[in-house]
Amino acid sequence: MRILLWHVHGSWTHSFVQGGHDYLIPGPPHGTGLAGRPWEAIEVDPSEVDADVAVVQRLDELARVPAGIPQVYLEHNTPSAPAQEHPLAGWDGTIVHVTHFNDLMWDCGTTRTVVIEHGVVDPGPLYTGELPRAAAVINEPVRRGRIVGTDLLPRFDPIDVFGMGTEQIGGMGDHGLDALHRELARRRVYVHTPRWTSLGLSLLEAMHIGMPVVALASTEAIRAVTAEVGAISTNVGELVSATRDLVADPDLAREKGRRAREFALAHYGLDAFLRNWDVTLKEVIG
Repeated sequence: MRILLWHVHGSWTHSFVQGGHDYLIPGPPHGTGLAGRPWEAIEVDPSEVDADVAVVQRLDELARVPAGIPQVYLEHNTPSAPAQEHPLAGWDGTIVHVTHFNDLMWDCGTTRTVVIEHGVVDPGPLYTGELPRAAAVINEPVRRGRIVGTDLLPRFDPIDVFGMGTEQIGGMGDHGLDALHRELARRRVYVHTPRWTSLGLSLLEAMHIGMPVVALASTEAIRAVTAEVGAISTNVGELVSATRDLVADPDLAREKGRRAREFALAHYGLDAFLRNWDVTLKEVIG
């Protein structure tokens, strides 16, 4: 297939473009383009492309897809409240949600919805856990605040926080994907604090690396994290205690990390992700 899509979420796109199709990504001034990513994709002017289907991720992109190209709308985000109506409620197309929680919470009216859960390019079992510290990945922690649990992070100290804008809270800053994985793998445990976001790909990547994970039991996290791979709870005190236990016991951390990797490979592997997308896009094309 020839698939038109904008570069919106880099980590998600990194998985999506592994499917062996022709990926047409609008470049400047029409979009971000590849932005230095090593993807097998072509930068295009969207007004001049001939594509089989378009994966649209923002409302303003709907009008930028040339006439006659079928569209599917990919919704990455949770609604602000369970009663919120989706902007495309009543649309005659298909909305793809990235989590079952999002599909449950968005009011999409009569619009057809499909859930295609995340799939991750396996970085390999990189975990060493040599540093007795926790790690987290949060982009823009100051702007997003309580939504991503920025206020909770000090309770997990010592913790190294990676991501865009983390310098503002004394964090480690942004890293390329390979460098990020190497740095995460050196920390003993991964901490996931978001209160109200879609399931973060960084959590799934940490599990693939072989890190034990401690997660707030919010939104979709309860499908990805079990007690066997670390700890999950709405009681932050329990999570802090579990993090300290894992930091203090490298053997326990390594065993739970091994189980985390097994679970992630079984439930968030790349093959199922790409296969499910192929099925949905072929249905949309008709």
